[in-house]
Amino acid sequence: MKVRLKITAFVLMLISMNSFSQSVSSISTTVENLRLLLENPDKLKLENIAHEKLTYGHSGGKIENKTEFIEAFISGNSDFVNLKFTDLKIEEVGKTAIVRHILEADTKDKGKEPGHVKLKVILVFVKEQKQWKLLARQAIKL
Repeated sequence: MKVRLKITAFVLMLISMNSFSQSVSSISTTVENLRLLLENPDKLKLENIAHEKLTYGHSGGKIENKTEFIEAFISGNSDFVNLKFTDLKIEEVGKTAIVRHILEADTKDKGKEPGHVKLKVILVFVKEQKQWKLLARQAIKL
C-alpha cells in the first residue's frame, strides 16, 4: 500500500512539473512571437496577440491603446530593426504572466534618423481561452 501511494505521488509530481514546463514554454513562445511581430509587423497577428484593453507604454512616456499600438507598427512610425530580447525572466501567477527583459534594437522610425535603443521592459500577459494576450507593456531607458 505504501509503495502504491509513493508511486502515485511521484506520478502526480511528474504530471505537475510537465504542466508547469508546458505553461512556461507556452508563454516563452508567445514572447518570441511578439518579438518577431515587432520586428516584422502583421496587422492580423498583432490584433490576435494584443488584449482589447492593452496599455503599451514607451520609454519616453507615450502610452498607446491596442489600436494605436498596432497602427504605430503597421505605419512604420515605430520600426524596430535587429530586435533582441535578453535577460528574459518569466513568472506566472494563475492566468497572468509577468515577463521582464532587456530590449535592444536598431530603429528606423518614420520621419526620424536611424537610432539604437536599449531598454528595460516589463510585459504583462493574461491567458484567455488557452491563449496568452499582451495586456500591458512598459519600457524604461537604461
